[in-house]
Amino acid sequence: MIRRSATEIAAAVNARQAAAVEVLEAQLARVEQMEPQIGAYLAKTEELARACARRVDERIAAGASLPLAGVPLAVKDNMCLAGTVTTAGSKILQGWVAPYTATAVQRLLDAGCVPVGKANLDEFAMGSSCENSALGTTRNPWDPERVPGGSSGGSAAAVAAREAALATASDTGGSIREPAAFCGVVGMKPTYGRVSRYGLIAFASSLDQIGPIARTVEDAARMYDVMAGHDPMDSTSLPRPAEPTAGGLRRDLHGLRIGLVREFATKDLGEEIDAVYQSAYRQLAALGAEIVDVALPHAEYGLATYYLIAPAEASSNLARFDGVRYGPRGNGTNVQEMYARTRAAGFGPEVKRRILIGTYALSSGYYDAYYVRAQKARTLMAGDFEKAFGACDLIACPAASSPAFPFGAKGDDPVAMYLMDFYTIPMSLAGLPALSVPCGFASDGTAGARELPLGLQLVAPLYQEARLFGAAHAYEQATRFTLDRAPAGLEGVR
Repeated sequence: MIRRSATEIAAAVNARQAAAVEVLEAQLARVEQMEPQIGAYLAKTEELARACARRVDERIAAGASLPLAGVPLAVKDNMCLAGTVTTAGSKILQGWVAPYTATAVQRLLDAGCVPVGKANLDEFAMGSSCENSALGTTRNPWDPERVPGGSSGGSAAAVAAREAALATASDTGGSIREPAAFCGVVGMKPTYGRVSRYGLIAFASSLDQIGPIARTVEDAARMYDVMAGHDPMDSTSLPRPAEPTAGGLRRDLHGLRIGLVREFATKDLGEEIDAVYQSAYRQLAALGAEIVDVALPHAEYGLATYYLIAPAEASSNLARFDGVRYGPRGNGTNVQEMYARTRAAGFGPEVKRRILIGTYALSSGYYDAYYVRAQKARTLMAGDFEKAFGACDLIACPAASSPAFPFGAKGDDPVAMYLMDFYTIPMSLAGLPALSVPCGFASDGTAGARELPLGLQLVAPLYQEARLFGAAHAYEQATRFTLDRAPAGLEGVR
């Protein structure tokens, strides 16, 4: 069963051709086999999963039809799942048990998903490689010596290694799309507010968005359709209905105008990588799309803008982790000393760096010079996209500037790591839906490097998730880059 897509698993369970408990046991055996090599999970939730699987089979026997019946699910460990340890990859939350379940996760459970475990991530979702987790190391299934991408590295690796059929993920500046590209799977960030953030441990509240990671576009669309929709528990949740997407998947791109961003030229990424993206653009045209030129003149300011706004919001959000209400507490002779020792021991280097940047940007005398100017730049970027979508229906560009890189390759240079998000941050700042779909393979040019997946990013106007999934499905079915090719060591499990 783990060879099948989520769509196929659900169809088999609904038709009573397979039982959810049988699917789960096969999945747990796969996790047991692969975890020593991959490390996708911080915790496994076998007993909860078995209880959920039995409940799915009972509902099916009673005549129910569930959209994701019996589908094994990995839950990113910054999302609450009642009764399970939820750490956000940080020592400061080590051992904290969630008292409730995030809305997006609960909707998936109600639809028949079975939670296999809590997936690893960069601490508090701050990172582009999954190397910032304080609690475990996750390896890329295509090359265990390389990172899976971040921050949703555990989610992407679990799906790529067939340790789950679906995974929840969160995206603040690219944390769904980049690991999906690195691991050769599909990852989608919805329009901001489409999926409830209730139960998501906040990093940057005006940017964070939950989305799906899956092996196919159809699976991602079905997962999104379950998660999306208004939630009164989230004040930023959009009150408008979410348009269903899985029923509108396309086989061609006729009638669509797809914009190529002149500021996102790929020649500087290396000849081999450039060739992959140019081939992807030609394939879009071969499928019937009209390729047009568009401009995002303020996109070059995306990184600087993001790394003022996101750390500022993180500085505020992470103030609650002080040793009083959550997690382990440091000793001190007074409350200030206790706070300092708790946070010094509990937060990792990258989290501390971003808190310091954010606190500085919000401090007296610098708020207008940095934070306010960054918000103005964000507005300009949103305007650029609005103008670009006057000339096209979708935008196509890279999801990442390179394939997965070796562990430690960028650890001493935070700026080089931040540059990995160059192609994904502008869309996050504008709140747009965007998706990464496998578009080919390339090496990074280092001696003996394997060919690794690359992701094509497709971007749609606000609220146009159906258009996004439809086009991505047409491209995926025409190219089938990772549908017919498995990571090394996984060839027998496609």
